Amino acid sequence: MSTYENIYAIVRQIPAGTVATYGQVATQANLSGKARLVGYALYRVDISSDVPWHRVINAKGEISYSPLRQGGDYTQKVLLEQEGIEFNTEGKINLRKYLWHPEID
Repeated sequence: MSTYENIYAIVRQIPAGTVATYGQVATQANLSGKARLVGYALYRVDISSDVPWHRVINAKGEISYSPLRQGGDYTQKVLLEQEGIEFNTEGKINLRKYLWHPEID
């Protein structure tokens, strides 16, 4: 399995109504310290794929906005809100409430 496919497999495990951070996904994929690599992998995902890319946010509890995503950032916020995730007035998500806690084997 390629590195990107490994990342996508982890992201597919994030349940609706929860989020994970780029760093958290990197750690789960045995890529500790490579949060940016997770970001690059998710940037390449087609917006309509089965990978729930929209559930991955930065460690501050925010969407990482980028002019290169051509509006995908705003789509991400809408998709998260449709799953019941709330943003505060600063555009942040309460990680204590919504952070995914994968089961430890």
